[in-house]
Amino acid sequence: MADPVALYPLARTPLRGLTRRAIAIPGYALAWLLALGLAPVALPLLALADRRSGRHTARARLWLASVVFLSYELVGLAAAFGLWLAALFVRGLRGARWQSAHRALQAWWANGLFRAASRILRLELEVEGAHACAPGPLLVLVRHASLADTLLPAVVVAPRGIALRYVLKRELLWDPCLDVVGQRLPNAFIQRGTGESQSELAQIAALGRGLGAGDGVLIYPEGTRFSAARRARGLERIAASGRPELLARAQALRGVLPPRTAGVLALLDAAPDADVLVLAHTGLEGLATLPDLLRLGASPRRIRVRLWRVPRAAIPLERDARVRWLYAEWARVDAFVAGSAP
Repeated sequence: MADPVALYPLARTPLRGLTRRAIAIPGYALAWLLALGLAPVALPLLALADRRSGRHTARARLWLASVVFLSYELVGLAAAFGLWLAALFVRGLRGARWQSAHRALQAWWANGLFRAASRILRLELEVEGAHACAPGPLLVLVRHASLADTLLPAVVVAPRGIALRYVLKRELLWDPCLDVVGQRLPNAFIQRGTGESQSELAQIAALGRGLGAGDGVLIYPEGTRFSAARRARGLERIAASGRPELLARAQALRGVLPPRTAGVLALLDAAPDADVLVLAHTGLEGLATLPDLLRLGASPRRIRVRLWRVPRAAIPLERDARVRWLYAEWARVDAFVAGSAP
């Protein structure tokens, strides 16, 4: 893995990355100018349209949320550029201090966005089991139901003193802050659908090496957001593998996708001293697309998070037994989602 504390000057950025940034950063800036400039006219008109259609100000709130999101993006990019400039002239702003500064920026961005979204979209967060978040080292397994749940670990786990390394899908690099800041920290951006290739498993495993008491690696075992169609495709994939016992376990999961095991197994091998922290949540279902957000009602939406820790001694050593263990933990996540968790 590349040196996670390097400065990442433009000369090191691949051409594809430069092209992406040349499109995304001006695009976000233009969208912010339009959203902010039109807000004095757009917000009253959208609020009126919402009132007439009974949408409980959903359109107006979504416009305001867009302005806030784009504002955080541009401030975050400006801060990242400032850190890059400062590191050129301040010798001490390298190594551990470089990482610490970017983790602080990441925490500000994620927590600020979540707080703003909670106020604008009327989200209420309820967390159970937060004491399980520390100490590390940890492998954090998170249910995936919405784009918003990429913020949950930064809000719930990181404030307990855990510096998280993320396994994320590569498409998220089109978010400029995740692209610039996320690639200055030890994270892995994986091509969705090919996350079990040897090269990408090596990237995932690299994140698990050298974890200390304040470190954790986060992965979404499902690989993508839940939907009935994706569940059906997952069952077809497992059926084609010729493992009837695993298929039966997967078929029993109703509200979550069958976990993709290779990435989790790679992390377990790479971090033999790390406990596992499972982060299950409900309340973010149906917030994955623009039409979903437009259907937000007037009542607050409660997001429930339940965390539990699995000591390393309770995790089997043999590969097939680990797969069965992972499915058993995901059955607990499924039970929580269904409202019947013990």
